Amino acid sequence: MKLAERMNRLGTETAFEVLLKARRLEAEGADIIHLEIGEPDFDTPKNIIDAGVNALNNGFTHYGPSPGLQEVRDRIAEEVSNTRGISVTGENVVITPGGKPIMFFAILALVEEGDEVLYPNPGFPIYESMINFAGGAPAPMKLLAERDFRIDVDEVAGQITPRTKMMIINSPNNPCGSIIEREDLEALADLARENDIVVLSDEIYSRFLYEGEHHSITQFEGMRDRAIILDGFSKTYAMTGWRIGYGVMPVELVEPIARLGTNSVSCTAAFTQMAAMEAIDGPQDEAYHIVEEFRKRRDIIVNGLNEIRGIRCPMPKGAFYIFPSVEGTGMTSREFADGLLQEGGVASLAGESFGQYGKGCVRFSFANSAENIERALERIDKFVKSKL
Repeated sequence: MKLAERMNRLGTETAFEVLLKARRLEAEGADIIHLEIGEPDFDTPKNIIDAGVNALNNGFTHYGPSPGLQEVRDRIAEEVSNTRGISVTGENVVITPGGKPIMFFAILALVEEGDEVLYPNPGFPIYESMINFAGGAPAPMKLLAERDFRIDVDEVAGQITPRTKMMIINSPNNPCGSIIEREDLEALADLARENDIVVLSDEIYSRFLYEGEHHSITQFEGMRDRAIILDGFSKTYAMTGWRIGYGVMPVELVEPIARLGTNSVSCTAAFTQMAAMEAIDGPQDEAYHIVEEFRKRRDIIVNGLNEIRGIRCPMPKGAFYIFPSVEGTGMTSREFADGLLQEGGVASLAGESFGQYGKGCVRFSFANSAENIERALERIDKFVKSKL
């Protein structure tokens, strides 16, 4: 069967490929420590589960509106208004099965063939994949290890052309754990206004901050009319399998984005939306506990890696990933990640999985127990010593 040519432009998310490889090794008897997958290792809080079960028992088992249930849209808008310091209503919100559809739908709705899209590199691999799939031209904004993965606004300004249609930003960033400082965010907002660029602001890790406070580009003058916030419940409330995300956008985008939803997924499951509303309204203790636990794990893994010869690991300010350079080991990032899995029993991701500027680094997720992270550090140290 001959696939359509466009399928050649569609990438993948390497984390799931490595997870499958690691599972095969486990099936053969290997002991693998999983630091490859970006999923909180906590169960969804019980009050949220109970809300989902109650919704199922109370008839929330039918089709709903493509943009989402109005009461849930309204509640999300209220939460976003409070946390971002902006004024939005439920009419600005589209609820989707996970956050990825907001990326996909926004790019499909706005990017014409040949339009240039600025995006972070290294960055979440689906950005580049979706840009290519839609026929756009990816324009990587370099996040370099020597700058501790901080964005260079002047460099970005020099990349803008008359064909630049969209800018994707992600703070805190996957895979680097870096954030966009407020002054840089404001400068990017200035560039967007001056050059008529739409901004897709991926804020899925906004609650995973270990210092400072979260800033959204939407808080700057004129940006509410040209920015889309992407957020969801998967990370903050350990709801990855529930598939519940949302976009907050200018009202004129809601109908076309919802129409893309109608044509692809029809709607987001109603019971998951009711569970999500409980996530917002219910106790936040467990959500804050998850962040504090990740803070402890971050310190353990960063300090431990920096004691291993040949590895340099910046301290991430957010998310639950680290992106250390392994160039000092004499191995490429691909050799390091593959060897560490096969010989050391630790699953990680080669930096180039997140774009060409990720070469020389690997990504570890510290969404695993402190005990397992300590064990992983011992294995990494042993693996590196065997190669030096």
